[in-house]
Amino acid sequence: MSKAQTAIRLTVNGRIRDVDAAPETALLYVLRNDFELNGPKYGCGLGECGACTVLIDGVAARSCVIPISGCVQRDIVTLEGLGSRAHPDPVQQAFITEQAAQCGYCLNGMIMTTKALLMRQPHPSEQEIVEALRYNLCRCGAHVEIMRAALRAAGRIEERE
Repeated sequence: MSKAQTAIRLTVNGRIRDVDAAPETALLYVLRNDFELNGPKYGCGLGECGACTVLIDGVAARSCVIPISGCVQRDIVTLEGLGSRAHPDPVQQAFITEQAAQCGYCLNGMIMTTKALLMRQPHPSEQEIVEALRYNLCRCGAHVEIMRAALRAAGRIEERE
């Protein structure tokens, strides 16, 4: 038996989008499968790794555990909504400058979490950055570069050393 589907209207990256899906469908599935936004990744499916992080009303949120019914009339921003290849968001540019990736799977979560932190605290301390990123998992060991990118985005590093 299939679950009842209904038309749900979401605001994603500044655009109003409609999707026919069951209200309990995870936001991640709609973003990736229906809207073809591949910034958020499926990692653990439990909201623990951070690969699926998006901003909902400016707050970092794990889209793999949030039902779309809880996202109606809220502003959802994915990695694609931050900037473009030609004009990346300053956080994206900091990660590019610092080459803060190996496999890249965690980057969506690291960037989106850093963006959320800087939106609420434009000049965080190093400890505040560590605290904000502590629940985003990176298995490749790019932690040093990720931290430098977050520090750069926060204005703590001015020139490439």
